[in-house]
Amino acid sequence: MILLLASIAPSVALAYFFYIRDKYEKEPQHLLIKAFFLGAISVIPVMFVEMTLNFFNVFEDRSLIAIGYTAFIVAGLVEEGFKFLTFYMLIWRNHEFDEMYDAIVYCVFVSLGFATVENIGYVLATGFNVAFLRSVTAVPAHALFGVSMGYYLGIARFAREQYRAKYFRLGLIVPIVLHGIYNFILMTQRYYMISIFILYVAYLWRRGMKNVKELVECSPYKETDNRDDEENPF
Repeated sequence: MILLLASIAPSVALAYFFYIRDKYEKEPQHLLIKAFFLGAISVIPVMFVEMTLNFFNVFEDRSLIAIGYTAFIVAGLVEEGFKFLTFYMLIWRNHEFDEMYDAIVYCVFVSLGFATVENIGYVLATGFNVAFLRSVTAVPAHALFGVSMGYYLGIARFAREQYRAKYFRLGLIVPIVLHGIYNFILMTQRYYMISIFILYVAYLWRRGMKNVKELVECSPYKETDNRDDEENPF
């Protein structure tokens, strides 16, 4: 039971962290729970697709190409792809999606649902030390990949027509790349990569919080000075 709670606690804390930053109009809890739950069950198809892709990994074991294939395709593309699909099916046309920051909230909840199930599996198999390590690395990373996805999808939903396709694509591409880099650094298993990993995690947090602040301040429920600037996608 303690291990189970240790597995879930980081996701709950992060979900609350991003939820309370929605200053102007909170999202309905039943929809957030649904997003979290669907993110959790997406682990099932992800597992089967990843197993299939691993089976077709023809590259030399432990080569940088093999690591890149696993990091960017098997993990990054598949996991972020299913999160993207979950968000699109549940939220994209939902009437509750009425401000840009909503996309970040829902993408984070989907991502944390996925991360929670993944974390439970790792922790129950390997113990409390893994629970602590993943609580400060892998689980927050999934949340931050969700922030990047939600940032671009939030803009895509409310941007001018000529910008929508671009930001919609970025909503999938950017989290795949960020996720792939994260896994690639870890999978190289080189001691000198530890400092790079720490710097990269710091970059993810800085980037993520900048994205959060930007979309929160773009809320239509806050009085803003709307500028009709051709360079502005909103």
